[in-house]
Amino acid sequence: MCGRFTRFHNWPDIHRMYGLLPSSESGRNTEARYNIAPTEDVYFVTATDEGGQQVRQGRWWLVPWWAKEMPKQAMFNARIETADTSGAFKDAWKTARCLIPADGFYEWTKNPEDSGRDPWFIHLPDTAPFSFAGLWAYNKKLDVTSCTIITMPAAEPMAQIHDRQPAILAPAAYDAWLDSATPAAAVKPLLGRNLDGSLQFYRVNRRVNASSRAERPNDDASMIEAT
Repeated sequence: MCGRFTRFHNWPDIHRMYGLLPSSESGRNTEARYNIAPTEDVYFVTATDEGGQQVRQGRWWLVPWWAKEMPKQAMFNARIETADTSGAFKDAWKTARCLIPADGFYEWTKNPEDSGRDPWFIHLPDTAPFSFAGLWAYNKKLDVTSCTIITMPAAEPMAQIHDRQPAILAPAAYDAWLDSATPAAAVKPLLGRNLDGSLQFYRVNRRVNASSRAERPNDDASMIEAT
């Protein structure tokens, strides 16, 4: 799963990963985030009708376009095994795929000494920015724009700490992933074009475990300091 992530690079760094239009997107001012939790607003990138890319903002907890109320079940991740057939995700899988910019995420292991949950910060070399593969939706009835992150079985090295991981797409797959015209049979194989084998990780302080808005001080650069 992927239940917490970071986005602390400045916007020009992120802007360079995409073909964003208009060029004024490069001047966007964004707050550095070190502990983004489900249901909070995040940025995500989608294709435009003209063939370019644009930035949207929405809730990290997918609300399908047909939902009559906010989903109570966890909707911040969509499993690769069922995302194309699940009633909650299959429409977005066909026509509303997105990229979610990030530069790291967290996973937890159980500490054998005190049974507590030890967080690990997972990132690419040099904490380079990257893109989660995601899905998005707009629910007109509830007036909610939202998204979710695709997860898949963990490969090395992530398999050392967890059995699942988010799909981090290789840049060469961005355009095909975003393009709603990509044939259905070709969509899932795109998730094999990922950077997951390049991930690195180290343990961080348990302060990152707190995610409520009342504990927003637990959203600063100290979250990614090694312990």
